[in-house]
Amino acid sequence: MSNIRENIKHALAIGGSVSTSEKLASTLGGFIGIFLISLISYQFTGASGAALIVPSMGASAVLVFAVPHGKLSQPWALFGGQLSSAFVGVCCYLLVPNLFLAAGLAVGLAIGTMHLLRCIHPPGGATALVAVVGTTQIHELGFEYLLTPVLLNTVIIFLTAVIFNNFFPWRRYPTSMMRFTDTPSIETKKPSRYIEKKHIEQALSDIDLVVDLNVETLQELFALTLEHATTPSFSTDQIIMGHYYTNGKHGAEWSVRQIIDEARSDDPKKDMVIYRVAEGQGLQSADSCTRSEFAAWANRELFPTKK
Repeated sequence: MSNIRENIKHALAIGGSVSTSEKLASTLGGFIGIFLISLISYQFTGASGAALIVPSMGASAVLVFAVPHGKLSQPWALFGGQLSSAFVGVCCYLLVPNLFLAAGLAVGLAIGTMHLLRCIHPPGGATALVAVVGTTQIHELGFEYLLTPVLLNTVIIFLTAVIFNNFFPWRRYPTSMMRFTDTPSIETKKPSRYIEKKHIEQALSDIDLVVDLNVETLQELFALTLEHATTPSFSTDQIIMGHYYTNGKHGAEWSVRQIIDEARSDDPKKDMVIYRVAEGQGLQSADSCTRSEFAAWANRELFPTKK
């Protein structure tokens, strides 16, 4: 049990020990996203201040560029959270004369609305609040606030995130564009290291908290944890023709290889595999090595996603 706990801690710590490449990509993405929002929004509207770019877009940029695979960063959370919160904020400003009461209701009702619509996006709270406590220029917009700046800003940051994140093989936004997953399909799953989604959903219901991970990601986390706990190192027997493997590194060093041919031998020095790079560093190149060398390189097996 202690080994399992350590493996879970290791898996959860990944987000806090990201590579330099990942940190630089997040930083550059945030800069480009906000720069383009400001530039394009100005070209469309000629506005200034909060009427040009809603301040909460800074927080949205953190999510889509620093945590592009997070549940709270995905398109429905981004669009649904921003737009529903903007609508609630405008309604509160127009219908509630007391500023303090309107501000509290705007944020509280925005949270409730995002819960109901299943589009929790933390920056939405700020979007709703700005509609109430913003400048006269914002108040004069009325429900046009939903279109410019909120919808326009959201579209720009979404398109920027899609294009920017896909320049980096280890990143994909939205997550539906990921080519590989750590979780095998139902047809190929191994019961010994597989936890049914319904059990994870029940556990989340028992905890009764919002977690920035979807059920599929949690399923992958548990599968990896069990994999690490039961098979601490890769063996040559796990290197199978046609299967995909990753070195498990982060940033630019990340790579996925597929075994495309092999020459089996009882002599480890002659037991060879030929592989092609399916994703990441050296994409589409091919090479060969001994099965034991490949096993030493591999961190875990990956599975192609169904498109």
